[in-house]
Amino acid sequence: MKNKQYIFLITVLVIISCGNVSSETNFINNTDSTEIKLTEPVLKLSNAKKVSEITPPVGYARKNTTPYGKWIRNIKLTEENIVYYYNGSKKNNQNIHVAVLDFDIGNRNLQQCADACMRIRAEYLFENKRYSEIRFLFASGEWAPSYAKYTTKRSRKSFRSYMNYVYAYANTASLKKQLKSVKVKDIKIGDVFVQSGNPYGHAVTVMDVVTNENGNKKFMLSQSYMPAQSIEILINPKNNSAWYSADFEGDLVTPEWTFTNEDLKRF
Repeated sequence: MKNKQYIFLITVLVIISCGNVSSETNFINNTDSTEIKLTEPVLKLSNAKKVSEITPPVGYARKNTTPYGKWIRNIKLTEENIVYYYNGSKKNNQNIHVAVLDFDIGNRNLQQCADACMRIRAEYLFENKRYSEIRFLFASGEWAPSYAKYTTKRSRKSFRSYMNYVYAYANTASLKKQLKSVKVKDIKIGDVFVQSGNPYGHAVTVMDVVTNENGNKKFMLSQSYMPAQSIEILINPKNNSAWYSADFEGDLVTPEWTFTNEDLKRF
């Protein structure tokens, strides 16, 4: 009975973490209705081997950033630039991303939208051996034990096991509660746009920020989605580039979700 209750709880928490989906199978078959043609400049960006090699817009340049931001800029990208689901099949719509982060997905339907944001943050802390800081809020309102307390092992296998544990009990609502609000004008690499929704939500990570001589900023976003899939760097559907303006008014429209300027948070 305990095992059945545990499986049911994980299923419920996973389903409410990202999008309005009633069936994983139906989602895989019917998702990705958004079709966006990529222009040649965007296609060329897919040759980048790490985030910092994605070309900034004309007149914009990368400035000094936080240690976390510097680390994110050095995340490797996959050579084939294909988004996969956790079950090994390809995502139907391959036309909404510029690049794909070189992170494993796992073989369970766990690492979805908020989970991808937590994964990026946790990878940075793990690499820097800040194990006690790898800690996330659960949907129940309780804090998960930190990775340092969860296990005495410090292997990648134990780390991924811990993250799967977190994914099962955390979601967009708990991530939103954990993070603090920031103004878009102060946007930094590693910040998160997150909506908890009722009952569904979504979350994306700011992967890079560039600035021009007038102080205007543009930023890049990454996401996972439902079902669990590769973490992809999104295109801006309004201009077919990898960059979004920090001066946006009203909605922030991404290929599979719409945010507002009130949704920006920070670890």
